[in-house]
Amino acid sequence: MSYSSATQGGAARTWSVGGLVFAATMLVLIGVWQVLMGLAAILDDGFLLATEAYPYALNTTAWGWLHLVIGVLVLVVGFGLFSNALWARVAGIFLAMTAAVANFFFLPYYPLWALVVIALSVFVIWALANAPLVSEPAG
Repeated sequence: MSYSSATQGGAARTWSVGGLVFAATMLVLIGVWQVLMGLAAILDDGFLLATEAYPYALNTTAWGWLHLVIGVLVLVVGFGLFSNALWARVAGIFLAMTAAVANFFFLPYYPLWALVVIALSVFVIWALANAPLVSEPAG
């Protein structure tokens, strides 16, 4: 499929092609946010307030390492998406889903932060799943 045939599909195609660039950018941004949250939680034990009677409660250091690892992986995949690599699309969908689930469990600690990351992760999944495969133009 050439670039011109990938873009001939109306507004939905345009949104999904533009969405791929946006998805790559958002994955990099989500990765940076996750790394920053992870570092804050690891370096300052009092940064996250523990909630009582929360069945998925982890200590601050565990949340920090979880966010840090997810953030680094999301950053790598986000940069890989800028080259339109198929491995980055597949990994991007998986990691966006992982980030959304991790932040769902993180809701009691930082609700607004977690909701923003979940919403952006859902859009990234949509964009990566719907963007056409774009190859080099023929000729």
